[in-house]
Amino acid sequence: MSMEPSLSSIQSLVSEIKKDIFFENAIMVSPSAYDTAWLAMIPEQKNGSNNNNNGPMFRSCLNWIVENQKEGGFWGETNEEDLPTIDTLPATLACLLALDKWNVGHRHIQNGLQFIYSKAEILLKINYQNLPRWFVLVFPAMIELAEEAGLDLVFPTGLRAVIANIFVKRQQILEMEELVEESRYFPPLISYMEALPSTYDFDTQETVKQYLSSDGSLFQSPSATAQAFMATGNVRCLNFLRSLVQKFPSGVPAKYPMDGDLIKLCMVDHVQGLGVAELFNDEIEQILAQAYRNIQKENKSNPTETNIIPIKLFKDALAFRLLRMQGYDVNPGSFCWFLQEPEILAYTGENREYFISAMYNVYRATNLQFPGETELEEARKISLNILESYNARNRDLNFMIPKGLQNMINYELSAPWTARLDRLHHRKWIEENKISPLWNGKASFYRLCCLDDEKLLQLAVRNFEFQQSIYMRELEELKEWSKKWRLSEMGFGREKTVYTYFAISATSCIPHNSIMRLVIAKTAIIITVADDFYDMEGSLNELEFLTDAVKRWDSKGLSGHSKTIFDALDDLVNDIAADFHPQERSKIVPKLQDIWREAFMAWMVERRWSLTGYLPSMDEYLETGMRSIAAHTVTLPATSFLTQEHTLNPFEYSNITKLLMTITRLANDTQSYQKEQADGKINLVLLHMKQNPNTTLQDSIDYVQQLLEEKTKEFLKHVFMDGFDEDMPKSCRHIHLSCLKVFQMFFNSANLFDSETALLDDIKKAIYLPIDHKEKSKPLVKPLQSVPPQTKKKKEGSRISTPLHQMRLQHSGRTGFTRQRFYVKNLSVAGREKLHFPMKFNLCFT
Repeated sequence: MSMEPSLSSIQSLVSEIKKDIFFENAIMVSPSAYDTAWLAMIPEQKNGSNNNNNGPMFRSCLNWIVENQKEGGFWGETNEEDLPTIDTLPATLACLLALDKWNVGHRHIQNGLQFIYSKAEILLKINYQNLPRWFVLVFPAMIELAEEAGLDLVFPTGLRAVIANIFVKRQQILEMEELVEESRYFPPLISYMEALPSTYDFDTQETVKQYLSSDGSLFQSPSATAQAFMATGNVRCLNFLRSLVQKFPSGVPAKYPMDGDLIKLCMVDHVQGLGVAELFNDEIEQILAQAYRNIQKENKSNPTETNIIPIKLFKDALAFRLLRMQGYDVNPGSFCWFLQEPEILAYTGENREYFISAMYNVYRATNLQFPGETELEEARKISLNILESYNARNRDLNFMIPKGLQNMINYELSAPWTARLDRLHHRKWIEENKISPLWNGKASFYRLCCLDDEKLLQLAVRNFEFQQSIYMRELEELKEWSKKWRLSEMGFGREKTVYTYFAISATSCIPHNSIMRLVIAKTAIIITVADDFYDMEGSLNELEFLTDAVKRWDSKGLSGHSKTIFDALDDLVNDIAADFHPQERSKIVPKLQDIWREAFMAWMVERRWSLTGYLPSMDEYLETGMRSIAAHTVTLPATSFLTQEHTLNPFEYSNITKLLMTITRLANDTQSYQKEQADGKINLVLLHMKQNPNTTLQDSIDYVQQLLEEKTKEFLKHVFMDGFDEDMPKSCRHIHLSCLKVFQMFFNSANLFDSETALLDDIKKAIYLPIDHKEKSKPLVKPLQSVPPQTKKKKEGSRISTPLHQMRLQHSGRTGFTRQRFYVKNLSVAGREKLHFPMKFNLCFT
């Protein structure tokens, strides 16, 4: 298959996506079956009345319900395997209520009831004691309303204790929480107005009037606002609902209005994660420029309304990371405001399930620390603690965190950002993007259509595999080159042709049609062979001859391995120069030669140290070691394709280049000290131990690691911020960053470069294996079990019955209840416990 058709199809998709997703008025929010059902239940107003005989006010919502029942008989979200999630239970019940109210969709109702009977047990029984708060409030309410409407709900007998326990938990929440208690619980009870039991005693008119937002919504919740309107007839609620349906005629979202700027930031983050950002550079820059202007104008006061804290923190952390990576001057205080408020910190701890997405973004933002930014260090500790503790407690749960997001969080925590290669990250993002959670809200996750766009995923897959086709061809070309110059047949040291090309191709800063990958790969291969020759194979006489030949740049007198290395090197330098304009070649060749001379001279110095037992000072060691690691030898020739100004001048390197040289040496030394100690070589960890006799090995490792972290923060500031290396374009700085990531990947947790097998799976994923992506289809679920016939005798014998069904609950002076009590068995580890039990109807189990 030729490349042009693939490239053409990619460009065609890009054009379509720019129209569909980046269009200013594109509808971005996925519909919520639960909220749409509540709007579908509102009767039309005629002659001042709104009785049910008038028909539905929002018929489009009712039509959406009829048209959007899934194959399995349910409404609501599905997980990564296209199977129903727990939110489908209340969503399906709400849709059944709407259909039943208007006496339509009888087949849909029957299928929905079959789904409840067939799937409720498996959805509820797995870790049901950890059900999310929103579900505990909403699910019992939907059961109560379904019973009142006369829907024949039937649950498997095995759910008797589970459902009873859910009702008990709901009652505990109702007794414990105030109707609006901003200091502790999110979202407040009033935002679940549609789910509050009819016996919950509060002044509906005054409460709605007091907490109605300026837009006429109740905490931006369509379902709660629908109930508020039906209960009070408030005109502002009605205007909000009409505006909502006008904006979203085909299913309303779970939250409205949405923050348009946040949606755009999420879109940028998603496009970057998919690895297709370079295809939308203009659109991304426009969005980020506007985001930066908004930050400049934004009120600096911290939020006080608890219902907006998770969303604001999510947005602020995301904006900070995206803007900083784009080179904007943003202050950590733009999202670290939560550190200054003890109440907010306590609030995040008490409601951490609602902060998982926010803390995930906080943690990612702290990857970009500059020197002296202690706020980011503190934010990193807090976010890490919340993410790790929640993962530990809920690793088997998918109720609050979809598996894809859990996997991305684990991936984020598994290795530093600077040690992750871009293309592997893009592949992971594509594979885990089967669903698109944004953040956790009132009932499950809010989702964005743009994050769930099939065309965008298709583009990401095609782009990834198009590049793979290039990489496979280039790797074969590189193998032939290595074989031609006999570098792969030296008979000593490390043969790393595939490793080096993998590491270079897995960075995304090099355009697909650039020769830089092959130049860098050939450079890295020669460095590896020459370094091993100086370390283990060459005699002192051979090494001195080779070093002298490189100084003179003349192979006269060389033979064997020395001549092989020099000839390959000379050909590479000439090959690089051949790509320049004839007038530039005479300038570029001596500069390239000088960079290589530095590396060979440094290797010679280190070999003499090893042979003579000379112990340099730490400064002397670093001065030589930062050149012998040869990171600049790899990076600078590549940047010469982008600019020829100054960057190739030996001993006059930019600060960013010097930092790269230092960091890569430190990273290498933290993982190679054992091997180098066995080989009789010097290493900074070992040198620190010898010069500080009272320290332990771990002390010396920690010292080097701390130095590495400090230098990395300084390096990142030079990468992302203008003004530090005026002569270094941003594209060249990003080449430096990619080089750093490669070294960190090799030496972050172990010396992977010297391993024969550690990277084989990653190599396959980056270069060879296509992405297993199937276009989304309708959810496939196992066949539903039929609801058993309900004879009167069967139903009578299968009820949960309670004398509370005739009891009215009495207000106790706060938004809670006092009533008679009875015992429920086996609902706590303490055994028998006194609990309120509000179930006031007969529920059929079979």
